[in-house]
Amino acid sequence: MTTIVAFGNPVYDEIITPVVRTDGRVLSGCSTNACLALSRLGRTTALVGRVGPDYADRFQSDLVRYGITPFVTLSGQTGGFKLVYDARGDRTLDVLGVAEPIQIVPDVVETAAAVIVGPILQETPLDLIRTIRDRTSAPIFLDPQGLLRRFGADGRIEHFLPAEFAAIAPLCHVIKANEVETKVITGIDPRIDPVMAARRLHETGCAIAIVTIAEAGSHIDDGKRSISVPAYATEARDPTGAGDTYMAGFLHAYLTDPDDLFRAGCTGAATASIWIEYTGPDAPITLQEVERRVKVLLQQ
Repeated sequence: MTTIVAFGNPVYDEIITPVVRTDGRVLSGCSTNACLALSRLGRTTALVGRVGPDYADRFQSDLVRYGITPFVTLSGQTGGFKLVYDARGDRTLDVLGVAEPIQIVPDVVETAAAVIVGPILQETPLDLIRTIRDRTSAPIFLDPQGLLRRFGADGRIEHFLPAEFAAIAPLCHVIKANEVETKVITGIDPRIDPVMAARRLHETGCAIAIVTIAEAGSHIDDGKRSISVPAYATEARDPTGAGDTYMAGFLHAYLTDPDDLFRAGCTGAATASIWIEYTGPDAPITLQEVERRVKVLLQQ
């Protein structure tokens, strides 16, 4: 089976929400979470990233246990955040560690079914994405969260729009951004005008733009169609990784039927809804349960 290859450093995070607190640090990361969800949907996945010696053995063991092929090189330290959510779902990110930028593009990318670029904090620079684009004709699915983060004056993570984003966007087939990231990129608040926000994101140069808006659902724009996708109503114990696993579900469905963007969006929403009901990498995502939730969304 052809592999989906994801580029992005894994992290081990500490997560605190109004209803749950992790016991120490747990495996996470944009590309990592996408691989975890895709593997449970029956896809073959590989993860390219960097991890420090402090978590290297644990990480290798984790990926073997979850059925993900690692292409991981050593870094000075392992990336990670302390994430604290308030009752509204807003969060602060304090940095626990930062791994260096990714420097390898393994040969498996040349036969990939799709590529995910999902950085955590500036580890997938423009030159790396250009190399990926040169090495494969597969569609690139970008989650820009880590491209838009930097250290603020208080040492916490703040958002900004890097100049190189204008060159990165046209290299990507799909860009999926949450409401904060969309506003940073487009200047439009998607809670006020999701249609225009998705259109402006599409105009950065990708073929398909996706804007996720938490419980308000998501919006997809391919330059021809403007598609509103409902969220699957559930109780969110931990929203960490919701967008990552939405991307996984969308990608899974898109590879099956690239013309049915509404179903792909519903598959993304269904997959994410399972993930946020749990904390950490062991959410019991199954294709059967995802399809059951997709049917509910299709009837709305």
